[in-house]
Amino acid sequence: MGGDFYDFLDLKDGRLGLVVGDATGKGMPAALLMSTTRGMLRAVVQALESPGEVLARVNEALVAEIPPSTFVTCFYGVLDPKNGHFRYANAGHNLPCRRHDGQAEELRARGMPLGLMPGMSYEEKEAVLETGDSILFYSDGLVEAHDSQGEMFGFPQLRRLVAEHDAEEGSLADFLMEKLYSFVGEGWEQEDDITLVTLQ
Repeated sequence: MGGDFYDFLDLKDGRLGLVVGDATGKGMPAALLMSTTRGMLRAVVQALESPGEVLARVNEALVAEIPPSTFVTCFYGVLDPKNGHFRYANAGHNLPCRRHDGQAEELRARGMPLGLMPGMSYEEKEAVLETGDSILFYSDGLVEAHDSQGEMFGFPQLRRLVAEHDAEEGSLADFLMEKLYSFVGEGWEQEDDITLVTLQ
């Protein structure tokens, strides 16, 4: 039981909210922090349109609630399926990886993790998804996995694999997990949760 979480939220006008996050710590404290954050996000997204404002509001609530030196990294985006517009903000979470025209690019937006300091603002960006595009959201358990020599799976390898994956070959998440298992080898002891979510 760790602190990774993700959620899909039905919003007004047929839009879809997507949350991916990771709470510090392990076991029950991390699970409680994760649960608290999810509840706050679900309450706030119905009242606010802007992903940046949603993260700022949840940050204020968490700062008042959680013990010092605990925090939550969190990405929140809103997709309008009618036109492919995807607005997003990021509170210190791993940068999502978008596959577009056979290239992989990171969706960057600046912001501190939730619960660390009051008064934070969160940069908001927008991408337009086209037919055939996909976005990978992931936790650090994937990129920080080590092989028997201590080599890390790493971000460059992740971007390369996302770029070369063809959607017709099946699930991106399955493809990445296969590559991870062949990278770490037999006898691998998993150090952290691994969460992979794809949007196509």
